[in-house]
Amino acid sequence: MKTNTTHIFRMLLAVLTIGSSGNTVAQKSKSYDTYQNIEFKMAKVKEPSIPKNTVNLKDFGAVNGGYALNTKAFEDAINALSKKGGGKLIIPAGIWLTGPIILKSKIELHAETGALIKFSPDKSLYPIIETSFEGLNTWRCISPIYGKNLEDVAFTGKGIWDGSGEVWRQVKKSKLTESQWKKFVESGGVLNESKTSWYPSETFMKASVGADQNVRLDLKTKEEFEAIHDFLRPVLVSIQNSKRVLFDGPVFQNSPAWNIHPLLIEDLIIRNVTVRNPWFSQNGDGLDVESCKNVIVENSSFDVGDDAICIKSGKDKDGRDRGVACENIIVKNNIVYHGHGGVTVGSEMSGGVKNLHVSNCTFMGTDVGLRFKSTRGRGGVVENIFISDIFMTDIPSQAISFDLYYGGKSIAETLAEGGNTISTQKVPVDEKTPQFKNISIKNITIAGAQQAVFLQGLPEMNLENIEISNLTVKAEKGFSIIDANGIKITNVKMDIEVPNVIEIYNGKNMTFKEIQFNSTSAKAITVNGEATENVEFVASPNSDFSKKTTIGETVPKSAVKL
Repeated sequence: MKTNTTHIFRMLLAVLTIGSSGNTVAQKSKSYDTYQNIEFKMAKVKEPSIPKNTVNLKDFGAVNGGYALNTKAFEDAINALSKKGGGKLIIPAGIWLTGPIILKSKIELHAETGALIKFSPDKSLYPIIETSFEGLNTWRCISPIYGKNLEDVAFTGKGIWDGSGEVWRQVKKSKLTESQWKKFVESGGVLNESKTSWYPSETFMKASVGADQNVRLDLKTKEEFEAIHDFLRPVLVSIQNSKRVLFDGPVFQNSPAWNIHPLLIEDLIIRNVTVRNPWFSQNGDGLDVESCKNVIVENSSFDVGDDAICIKSGKDKDGRDRGVACENIIVKNNIVYHGHGGVTVGSEMSGGVKNLHVSNCTFMGTDVGLRFKSTRGRGGVVENIFISDIFMTDIPSQAISFDLYYGGKSIAETLAEGGNTISTQKVPVDEKTPQFKNISIKNITIAGAQQAVFLQGLPEMNLENIEISNLTVKAEKGFSIIDANGIKITNVKMDIEVPNVIEIYNGKNMTFKEIQFNSTSAKAITVNGEATENVEFVASPNSDFSKKTTIGETVPKSAVKL
C-alpha cells in the first residue's frame, strides 16, 4: 500500500510532528502545557530534587576508550555524591565501558553530548537477583542500570546508554539479511535444529524450552535459575518502588530485553529521549511503564523491536496479588517508527490500567498503531482511556487493535498464520477475566494500513463503551467488531480496498452515524451472530445502508436497524 503520495504524506507528518513537539523547545514554550485538555483529575507530576553538588567521572579514575572497565569509577562517584547528600555525576564525552551501575537516591546521571556508556558484554558481571519480569515474580540477571526503593533520580544530557543487547538476545533468521545472519553465525553461539534461530549459547537454547514466553515458571530456587544464567537477560534500565524519577534527553539503545522499565514508580517523567533497538530484537520493547502513578511521556521518539510505549500492571496471579494499577498517565507529542505497537496497553494488565491520555502522536511504519491486548487468565480492568489526534502511515497490520485472545505473538505473526479467529465458547467470569471499558478514540488519520479497526472482546466479557469518532482512513480492510457492547462510531470516512467494509459478530447496542465508504457491494456491511442486538446504522443524505447490508440468518429479527 506504499504509494508515492503516502510517502510524501509520511515525510510531511514527520516534519510537522517534530516541529510541533520540538523536544526541549516545546518544554520552554509558554503556550505548551502538558496538562492541557486532560480528561481526568491528576496532580502535577513532581520532578526530582537533586542537590547542586557535582563530580566528574574522570576524577574517579575512569578510562576513556571502551577497553577498560569503569564499574568501580561509577560506583565511587555515586558513593561520593551520596555522602554529600546527592548531586550530579557528569559523564563527559568518550566511550565508557562498565558493568552494572547501582543507583542511589538524589543522584543525577548527566551524560554529556558525545558520551557513550557501553555496558560490558561479560555476562558474569550481572548476578541474578529476585525481581519482576514480564509481570511475573522471578529471578533475572541484574539490569545494567538498576535501582530500588529510591527517591529523586534523574538521567539527563544528550549522551548514549548502550546495553550491548546483541550478546544476550536470540535472533530469528527470517528477520535478518543474509549478511547479518552470516555475521551472527560466525560470532559463535548455536543454531536450533531447523537452523532458523541463533542463540547466544546452548544453555540459552535449552533453557528457552518450556518457558512461559521468557520466564521459567517451573524453576523455584536460586540455584536452579543460576544454572540458566545466560537465558536470564535483563531489561536495560530497571527502577523499582521509587518516587520522582526523570529521564530527560539521553538515548537508550540496544537493550538485552526491554529497554526502560519503571516499576511501581510514583511521579515519573520521560521526555526528550530517544529509545532505539534493532527491529529484529526479541522482546526489544522501548518503554514499559508498569504499576506506576502520575506519569508523563512526551516529546520522545521510539524505534524498537517490540512494543514502543507500553502500559502494564503485572501478569496473572502475581499481578493481581500486587494489585497496583497503572494510573494517571499522559502520553503526548511522541513519534514511533518501527515497533509492534505504537502505544500498547497490556498484555500484562492484571492490576488494572486507568486514566490514560494519549494525544498528538505519530506512528510511521509501526506494526500496530494503538494496541490493546490481554487474554483469559489475566484479570484486571482497563478503563477511562482517552486517545486523540493520532496520525498513522504505512501500518502493516491493524491500525487500531483490541485483542483479548493474545497469545504472545505479534499481530504480523498472527496474520501470517491466518489471522484472528472467532470463538463462541463462553467461560465463567471470575477474577481472571480481563475487562476493557470506557475508551474514547477521536481525531485519527490513517494513511495506509492492512486494517483500520479490529475490536474483539470475549463472549463472556465484551468490550464495553468504546467510542471512535472523526476517523479518516485508507486501508485494505475496514472494521471488524466481535463480542462488543456499547460501541459508537461517528464521522468516519473510509477508502477501503475490499468490498466488505464493516463486519460485526455478536455486537450489542451499537450506533453508526455519519459513515462514508467507497464500497457499493451488497455485503459492504455484514452482521452475524445470534447474540446480536440493538445495532443501528443512522443513514445520512448520501447513504442508503439498506442496499449495502447483509444480515446473517442467526441474527434475531429487529436486532439491526437501518
